[in-house]
Amino acid sequence: MSIPSRKIGQAHVPEIGFGAMGISAFYGATEPDEERFKILDAALAAGSTHWDTAHVYNDSEELLGKWFKRTGKRNSIFLATKFGITPNGPRGDPEFVREQAATSLKRLGVDHIDLYYQHRQVEAHILSIFVSDLTRIDPKTPIEVTVGAMAELVKEGKVKYLGLSECSANALRRAHAVHPISALQIEYSPFVLDIEDPKVALLETARELGVTIVAYSPLGRGLLTGRYKSLDDFEPGDFRLTIPKYSAENFPKILDVVSRLEKIGEKHNATAGQVTLAWILAQGPEFVVIPGTKKIKYLEENVGASQIKLSAEEIAAVRQIAEESEIPGSRYNAARMAGLLLDSPELPK
Repeated sequence: MSIPSRKIGQAHVPEIGFGAMGISAFYGATEPDEERFKILDAALAAGSTHWDTAHVYNDSEELLGKWFKRTGKRNSIFLATKFGITPNGPRGDPEFVREQAATSLKRLGVDHIDLYYQHRQVEAHILSIFVSDLTRIDPKTPIEVTVGAMAELVKEGKVKYLGLSECSANALRRAHAVHPISALQIEYSPFVLDIEDPKVALLETARELGVTIVAYSPLGRGLLTGRYKSLDDFEPGDFRLTIPKYSAENFPKILDVVSRLEKIGEKHNATAGQVTLAWILAQGPEFVVIPGTKKIKYLEENVGASQIKLSAEEIAAVRQIAEESEIPGSRYNAARMAGLLLDSPELPK
């Protein structure tokens, strides 16, 4: 089975990639390296060769580096990673940009990164560090300065393409004026349609500028698959236990959404998760998805979504489900929500 490709910059990448956060961080216990290598082997074999990691995903970068050394398959992977998070809040100053790129290159054991993002922020208790600022963009460094430093890495051959994550439409536009931004990584699923809001204007801006939307958590952090029936199904310490939208009170509504998606999938012999991924990809050629998993069977299920082509009526039906779901609660806690999609400070004149 071959996964259709879409473009990030001038690179052709599989429309269904692999998010490498969950195999190393935030979703309960971590498996031994040998077990995690099997997941990476399976992703390569399935053609899911757009891999996404970050320097704050515990040992994710190091794990990929070990896998590259073990297999010699670095050139088979379109490799994305991110920088920007520190114990004292986000940083985007040139010194830090260069420092973090050097660190990631060393951890990954590679001579270049295909796609380098300025990362969004994460909650302090997730990282087990104190984070005083929960914004996604460095509140002190103008985005033009940060992207200028990232662009130097491109000139030096250390990075091929640049990306941003959870930024505002204005920050994206300003960044793109300094150097082409090839990808915007943002949460998007039937549970989270924030970028479609005309007031946010992020989707329309990305489309105008030719920026690819890389949808993270496209399966609602796994809840749109139907694998989780209650909070009891999560391991202790699982990040999802902190998300208001995924409260115990909301589970009946969540499972109703899953049931309705499964109904649509019956015609295609598809799961709710596969219908969800197919629906996201049907939003336009500028969308790619990076679902993560710890299990080979779920990776294969995710990849199988590339073979599902929803009709116009089915696409409309999924949107109706998304708009009617009315599941209260935010995708992060209140403090973190306040830092989403914020703008960058202005460049001094």
